[in-house]
Parts: sequence; structure tokens; C-alpha cells
Amino acid sequence: MSFKVRPARNEDFGAIYEMAKLTGGGFTNLPADKGTLVDKLKRSHDAFSREDEAPSGDLFVFVLENIETGEVRGTCQVFSRVGMEHPFYSYRISKLAQSSPELGRTFRTEVLNLCNDFDGSSEVGGLFLHPEARSGGLGILLARSRYLFIKLNRARFADQVVAELRGVIDEAGDSAFWDAIAGRFFGMSFKEADAFNAVHGTQFIADLMPKSPIYTVMLPDSALKVMRAPHPSGEGAMRMLEKEGFAGDRYVDIFDGGPTMSAATDQIRTIRESREMALAEVGDDSGGERMILASGALPDFAACYGRVTPGADGTATLDAASAALLGLAPGGTFLAAGR
Repeated sequence: MSFKVRPARNEDFGAIYEMAKLTGGGFTNLPADKGTLVDKLKRSHDAFSREDEAPSGDLFVFVLENIETGEVRGTCQVFSRVGMEHPFYSYRISKLAQSSPELGRTFRTEVLNLCNDFDGSSEVGGLFLHPEARSGGLGILLARSRYLFIKLNRARFADQVVAELRGVIDEAGDSAFWDAIAGRFFGMSFKEADAFNAVHGTQFIADLMPKSPIYTVMLPDSALKVMRAPHPSGEGAMRMLEKEGFAGDRYVDIFDGGPTMSAATDQIRTIRESREMALAEVGDDSGGERMILASGALPDFAACYGRVTPGADGTATLDAASAALLGLAPGGTFLAAGR
């Protein structure tokens, strides 16, 4: 396979912008706004160039490239720390029970509390695969490459990783969850608020969002139906996150009610199970186990599929194609994760 994941470059802007226009909205980390995407690429370049390993609010943007054609067919992002510049807002869902002995009745409901519980966590997000490339396991490669990058640069990331999944929006781009809660305070549609957030950050949420707990029993059925539910296009992404060990039904996005999931960094399956190996030799393209591979520090990072034949003492033989994609020569090291 001729696809590899690598750091995004300035010349990838056009392809990333075209993919942003295909998302259909509600994709905060990949807005179809040229200025915002330019700023993201600049911020990503600075992050890949930073030599200091101290934790910071870095953003790393990656692309999936077909090396044979030069086409970029996917993108994803990793934030080393969220909440560094703007608070990271979520709704925490808690249960409430109230009883009346006189009536002999107990009332139970769920309550939404605005919180910043994930401030300081790392985040994976912004994953989008071009419709023409949604086969052959490319989505899995793109998603899991982020965890291999974190492992290769562990000191830069937190002990918890969070992932926000886009919630349910209708064909017109509206959100029933937004309309039921925040829309009443902001006087703007979901599309307008989401676009504003993508460009300007979250301070406007702190300014106008209701601070009091919200009883879900007071929400319309249309909002309750979509709360905790991912967008239909994100159901596969949710399954991939669950397979990696992400969980959580206690937090939802404050805009569209989509699920917010988290995992302990070192317990993420790809991070926990991947092995570091040294390349002993380059073999033919037919043998070995097909695995997800990654190597390189920061701007030299690359990930791809390849065939691995383990040897003795942590060494391995790689097929020639994947060794070339990773830029590896005998003696170099790489991470290998089973499928």
C-alpha cells in the first residue's frame, strides 16, 4: 500500500480545505474557513519545530498521502494540552434523586453541569477521510497513527486523552440539542455558533452559557434523543475509540450533545501493545505479518502499513515498500502495532 501518514505542510492547505468543505458542518477542529486552517498549519509547524519537550498547548496536524499520486486523502489532529489558551468546556452528566415522604414519591433525573474537567488533557480529533479513500483500512491507519505519535513523543502529552465525537445534526445543519439549551441564550443558530467557535475560540461560551445545572427532564424529546449519540458518520470512529479503550457516557459536547470519551494515555491499546523494534534487514514484499508501523521524531514522523517478520532480540525484517515509506535503513528503530 502506498499510503502514509505524515506531518501536514503548508502546501497541503488546498487539500485540507477541500476536505473541510466536505465535512457537512459541526466539525469544529476542521472548519471550512481558510484563515483558521492557515493558522492551524502555522501552529502545527511551530509545534513540530519546537525542541523543548515540556508540556505545552501544541497542535499537531497530520495528513494521509498517497505517495504514488501525491494526493492527500485524509487528515487528523493531536492536541498536546487542551484548556491552555481557552477553557475546554463539556457538560458533565450526573444523577439527581429527590424524595417526598409526604407524597411517598421519589423523583429521579439527570442534570447537566457545565465543567472544565478535561482541562490539561491531551486530545485527538479533526479526523476526516476523503470519501474516495474510505476503504482498505485507511481510516484505522489514520486514527491509530496518532497514538503511535504520542508514544514516540510521550513527554509532550498528558496522562489522559480525550476525544469529542460530532453529535447529530439534521440535513439543514441544525442541532436539536443546541436549539433546546444554548441556542436560547446566544440568539444564533448551531451553524453560526459552531463556525464562530472554530474561528474565535470558546470565550463567548463562558460569557453567555448558563452556569446553573440543567435538568434533562425539562428538555424536549428531540434533544434527549440525540444526547450522547454520535453523528451517523462518526459511529465507526466511536467503535474505533472503544476498541482503543476509550469510554464515557458522563460527558457530552455543549454544542451538539455528542459523546465526549476519554482514556488513560498509557492504557490506550495501540500505545500499550505496540512494540519498538530495530530494523535488521529489508526483505521482500510478501512475507511477515501486516501491521501498523511508525517511526521518526516530530517533523520526520511517518506511519504506514507494512509486513513485519520478527527476529531475535527485538529486531525485525520489513518489506521494502514500508521501509521506504518510513525512510528506514537497517539499524533504525520503529514501532509496530498489530491490527
